[in-house]
Amino acid sequence: MSQAFSIRAQTGPVGAEVVGLQLSKPLPAETLAELHRALLRHQVLVFPDQSLDDEQHLEFARHWGKLQVHVLDQYRHSGRPEIFWITNLDASGRPKGEHPDPGARVWHSDGSWAKERGLVTSLHALKVPATGGDTLYANMYAAYEGLSAADKRYLGPLVAVHDLDYSRRRTDARRQMSEEQKRNAPPAEWPIVRMHPETGRMCIYLGEHASHVRGLPLEEGRALIERIVAQATQPQYVYRHRWRARDLVIWDNRALLHSATDFDWINDVRILRRMTTVGERIPSGAAVPPLQS
Repeated sequence: MSQAFSIRAQTGPVGAEVVGLQLSKPLPAETLAELHRALLRHQVLVFPDQSLDDEQHLEFARHWGKLQVHVLDQYRHSGRPEIFWITNLDASGRPKGEHPDPGARVWHSDGSWAKERGLVTSLHALKVPATGGDTLYANMYAAYEGLSAADKRYLGPLVAVHDLDYSRRRTDARRQMSEEQKRNAPPAEWPIVRMHPETGRMCIYLGEHASHVRGLPLEEGRALIERIVAQATQPQYVYRHRWRARDLVIWDNRALLHSATDFDWINDVRILRRMTTVGERIPSGAAVPPLQS
């Protein structure tokens, strides 16, 4: 049966809250089509007060495409490889003295390092710390529009190389990538500026998984990446999501960068269940009219 719900735009540069919808229940095609349109319009959708088990979350995530099996298998659910666990607790339930996902603290687009890059991420908060552990989302449409004309011309033909091993080595992660993981996740190349395949809008596609720029001297390319990422993540482009327990948030990796803020991972607890779909376009179970400006 259909559920009555509303979609309320946030006041920031991205984001909307979906109120009145319980994702643990089957969703009709018309509802999914409306959520699809809302995601294209707002880039981030927040569903408060959701109680989903692993299977219910998987069912919802599959509506957004083919599920990724992350190359970093140390984070995978033991029985469900599509589930990526973000937790600072060890197997005995005690803080393990390490940030739950060190790579999340840099600005990035999920899966930009892969040949099948990230499409839609869904993240369900099971336990949240008293302070911190927020997620920041930067609007890459607005960031592109904010570039100078000279930067738009210069960046247009450039291609960045995205390398998970490079970005992970820049973190304080105790466990770096194994040789097998590196073989399974070779660097991927993507244009720095792209047209979103569903909205037709131009946006920046970059982030700190990018190691260098093809055709530029190494340090020059890295300096360019740092400059553009810093420019694209200025406060006017960023929405901060302050997590509440049982929030479920989905976002469009094609139009955003995101990063996590720090928290007291020695004494507090943060546990989230993540799934990411891969591909270029979101499949739809119903006809979706063109997005209206």
